[in-house]
Formats: sequence, structure tokens, C-alpha cells
Amino acid sequence: MQTETALVAKVDMLIRRPVTEVFEAFVDPAITTQFWFTRSSGRLEPGKQVKWDWEMYGVSMRVDVKAIEPSRRIRVEWSDGDSPPTTVEWIFAPRQDNTTYVSVTNSGFAGDAGEVARQAIDSTEGFSLVLAGLKALLEHGIRLNLVQDRFPDGIGKH
Repeated sequence: MQTETALVAKVDMLIRRPVTEVFEAFVDPAITTQFWFTRSSGRLEPGKQVKWDWEMYGVSMRVDVKAIEPSRRIRVEWSDGDSPPTTVEWIFAPRQDNTTYVSVTNSGFAGDAGEVARQAIDSTEGFSLVLAGLKALLEHGIRLNLVQDRFPDGIGKH
């Protein structure tokens, strides 16, 4: 039975950079391609649809930008075209010491209980890698290739 559940994937990380810089890393594909996907059809802007590619895996996502609040929030719906879209939201909380606390949630998973649990676990794992890669890039100028190296033999092959 296909149902949508309230199960939400959530990941948080402190990034020791100003909020404007951390926010920009997610809306500007010239930066995002250094720690997450390999190609994008454009910058995230309200009402825009972009395509993100992970060329090493032959995977693409259609990303519909639902909301952008500069240096505060990004909300998108995304789908690979085969699955129902889910909602991803980034919240950027500036801190007094000029650092940023980033929270990412992914919600709206559909399917049976096992499918929903798998999607939530995969999303939590993936966004943990994304935030860790972002932290290394912005704080230390290091490209860790975490997303690229997660499945060196292809998705699902360990």
C-alpha cells in the first residue's frame, strides 16, 4: 500500500563561516558542484526549475524551487522522475560568532513503511555527507569528494 508518512529526515551542522557565504554555497552551482552534485542547469531562484546531475552515478533530479529567503531559508521539491517528489528545506541560522547553523529536512516520502524508512535513512545519510563536505570546503578549502566516493562502484553497490 502506497501512503505518505510524516517521517522526516533531518540533519544539522555548524559551519564556521558567515551565513551569507553558507547560503550562497547552496544556491550557486559553481560552489555546490564542489561538494555535492557535479552539474546544474542553473542557480536556485524562486519559482525556477533546475536540474541537478550526479554524472558519476548517471542520476539526475528535477528541482522545483518553492521558496528562497536570502540567508535564511531554501525550500524545494525534487524528484528523479520515477518517484513522487519530496520536499527539502534548508534553514540557515546565523550565530553571534559569525558562524552558521544549518538544518536540512527532507519530507514527504511515499510508499510502504519499509520504503519510507529506507528513503529517510538514505536521505539522512546523504545530507550528512553533504553538510560535512560543505564544512570542509568552506572552513578549510578542502574538497573531500564524500558524495562522489560514497558508492565508488555505483549506487547500491558496496
